[in-house]
Amino acid sequence: MPGHLTLTEGETDQLKPVSYSHDNGVNIHGTEVVAPARSLLKAVEAYGQVVLNYVEVLKPRETSLIAFIGISSAFIAGEAHLPPDRLMLILAAILLGSAGVNGLTNYMDRHVDARMRRTSHRALASRRIQPAEKVLPLTALLVAAGLVLSWQLHPLVFFVALVGTVAALAWRKRWTCVFPQGILASCAPVLMGWFAVRPVFSWPLFLLCLLVAVWLPLHLWSVMIAHREDYLGAGIRYFPVSQETGKTVKLLFALSLALYVASLAAYFIGGFHWLYLVLCNLLGGVLLYTSLRLARSASSQNSWRLYKISAFPYMGLLFLAMCLDTWLLSG
Repeated sequence: MPGHLTLTEGETDQLKPVSYSHDNGVNIHGTEVVAPARSLLKAVEAYGQVVLNYVEVLKPRETSLIAFIGISSAFIAGEAHLPPDRLMLILAAILLGSAGVNGLTNYMDRHVDARMRRTSHRALASRRIQPAEKVLPLTALLVAAGLVLSWQLHPLVFFVALVGTVAALAWRKRWTCVFPQGILASCAPVLMGWFAVRPVFSWPLFLLCLLVAVWLPLHLWSVMIAHREDYLGAGIRYFPVSQETGKTVKLLFALSLALYVASLAAYFIGGFHWLYLVLCNLLGGVLLYTSLRLARSASSQNSWRLYKISAFPYMGLLFLAMCLDTWLLSG
């Protein structure tokens, strides 16, 4: 009949009785049409979670900070006068290489991470990606891409990127993770950005590397002190967890003071202006106050606070201040 819907026997099998509820999806007089869209949605969600797991392995927060510091170095070296395509090429080389190296270190540290409460939830430590070797093609490809782009920028950039990669991957979870290999790996993005614009060493570049070299132990040791028992339980017994907390927190304050002095030296020698000086003092004041509170209390909470502040709130904003000063006030 016109206007009347007739279903065959096979089609009626696709209808099932349900109680009327807003949570049941599409309801028509007590029946629900089986929606293939639900299965598709679940498949998309599952695929999205897999993608997020792989992105997590690349440590996006750490990688973003490293890439930002590196591209800031290039911006400062070029005195804010860099072609956009050149700037993007530098960013790609540092970002891809750093993501690949961070992914490889995540793979190498997965067994230790699994023994620590703070890191046991990570994708590899919790076996959300299994077997763990599945991440190796992606990470190796990213490292290779970063090295290829570095070579296109300048052979010196390639050399620095290669040294930084080797330094980051060698002798993991040892005291040398800070000195000397950690400093070499952390300074590599700064050197890459600078040499991509000016392939010569200079005092401003030395000061940028000095900032990173002083910042690294402050940043790493503060999180190790904050989770000292966790590290000891995982079998990690090198400095600073091998020492009494009361002594090591005083060292963190000394490092904070040294970092503040190094940031001031960047103003007097690096050619920056009043904008950088103001922001440098504000950021330095917050850092010193936080480390002083830690030196007085030696609590894990204050150590964790110093760790969080020393990352992007301090180091990221300090390099941002340099870029703004260079862009707005340089002739």
